[in-house]
Amino acid sequence: MRTWNLLAVEHSRLDFMKLICNLISAKWGLTLVGAGCLIATAQANGAPTVSTADKDFIEAAIQAGMTEVRLGEMANLKGNRDEVREFGHLIVREGATFNDDLKALAQQKGLTLPESLEAKHQAVVDQMTDLTGSRFDDAFIAAVTKELIDLAKEFRAESASTKDADIKSVVDKSILLVNEHLKRITAMKQ
Repeated sequence: MRTWNLLAVEHSRLDFMKLICNLISAKWGLTLVGAGCLIATAQANGAPTVSTADKDFIEAAIQAGMTEVRLGEMANLKGNRDEVREFGHLIVREGATFNDDLKALAQQKGLTLPESLEAKHQAVVDQMTDLTGSRFDDAFIAAVTKELIDLAKEFRAESASTKDADIKSVVDKSILLVNEHLKRITAMKQ
């Protein structure tokens, strides 16, 4: 009987050890599955991917927006005609909002935007620096008109081509502002 008890105890120990091993294996398995789920969730909630075309558009739009604000600041200070100064003030105010919307969108999409103007846009600003009076007004109207025409074309193209709903929403909202500015500056040319 004692042998039988020893065998039963030994068998129970083996069963107990198997049970412990199975529990540990199950625990590790669940831990690994849980870790896999956390990694997948983190990747899904991470910064969304943005197409190269969308990224290029956002970068170009912010450059144009910063250029427009810089030109508006100059017009506010150097404009000869009241309507040029008023329009300069308007595009500084509305352009800053436009730029803030683009920056928020870029941040949401995980993009880093430049803080300064690219050479092409800086050249436009630099050309205006030494101008005064009616020469400044005429150059300002011409430069901003060109910027807005280019921007309107880029916005229409982006609105038609982007697959990103967030980008399309900002573009469609902003194109109204671009068109309004273009209409106002075109009226100044006449």
